[in-house]
Amino acid sequence: MAQCADVVVVGGGLIGMLTARELALAGASVRLLERGRTGRESSWAGGGIVSPLYPWRYADAVTALARWGQLHYPALAERLAAESGIDPEFTRSGLLILDLEERARALAWAAGHEARLEEVAGRALRDVEPRLAEGFERGLWLPEVGQLRNPRLLKALRHTLAPCGVRVEEDCEVTGLVVRGERVVGVEGAAGRVDAERVVVAGGAWSAGLLEGFGGEVKVRPARGQMILFKTVPGHLQRMVMREGRYLIPRRDGRVLAGSTLEYVGFDKSTTEQALAELSAAAHALLPSLGQFAVEHHWAGLRPASRSGIPFIGEHPAVGGLYLNTGHFRNGVVLGAASARLAADLVLGREPILDPAPYALGAERGEVEF
Repeated sequence: MAQCADVVVVGGGLIGMLTARELALAGASVRLLERGRTGRESSWAGGGIVSPLYPWRYADAVTALARWGQLHYPALAERLAAESGIDPEFTRSGLLILDLEERARALAWAAGHEARLEEVAGRALRDVEPRLAEGFERGLWLPEVGQLRNPRLLKALRHTLAPCGVRVEEDCEVTGLVVRGERVVGVEGAAGRVDAERVVVAGGAWSAGLLEGFGGEVKVRPARGQMILFKTVPGHLQRMVMREGRYLIPRRDGRVLAGSTLEYVGFDKSTTEQALAELSAAAHALLPSLGQFAVEHHWAGLRPASRSGIPFIGEHPAVGGLYLNTGHFRNGVVLGAASARLAADLVLGREPILDPAPYALGAERGEVEF
């Protein structure tokens, strides 16, 4: 016998859990079905920077989601901490970018979006990050950029779902969508058939496979990212620092994340000695003092890569009641809060927080990939 829910959310990563929470808080009956364990894929593996790495490179559609999230994440982190007893450790540690080739573009972007961006040089650069390697003379400083400790964010979020009314089922892979005529009526999978008036596919890199055959190609593919972790002492690194796509992120307990690679190797989450060597070298080049600390951990995750990094959010054009919230690429954390709210607005027929048109399945996304 089929089980029922108002909405089934497929995928228990950050995007799926945030979306389920938004829907449940609005009064919907929600089932969240996760193929493995909640929050253990791309969401867990990332760095938790609440900003695109080079924000001026992205389309306005990405900036709009990021700005909404940046405004609302501090309060969301407080709420999740209060409800779960787990602090996601939102920290406004700022982001120092040492790539100066795009200086003019970065300054123009900041002026156009009223974002705080400062040029720092000489002593001012060392004041921002005292342990920075010698040889760097100038940088672009975004002092308002924050970070979240994404494993703690995910744990806190997971703890709040049941009290909100979300029924979570792990190790429960969805193998197909049930469609009658031109409308979705449920899903099939490890839990049997679950009937639902609406289905939200938030399966990250696995989303495209589930949506095959329904028209409107969902161009999302896995992109492996490897990261390493140093165990230092609190305050050893004070700011997030980035150069040529490699970054360091300081946590409150002294751990420093160094990332990340970008590899198109299918659904392979293995780590490699080459990546370990490259990430270690890049980390030491930015912060030579890391040489006195061992690498504590090395891991990989699969990002849901999409063209230009613009996610798919909205109702499927050919299947009524079927919604997408996927394809966030490297920006799942910073775009997650806004994406979940926008998806919930569309599912529930509310006034959307942002114009949904740029995120529709058929919207123009360009050809640039990050």
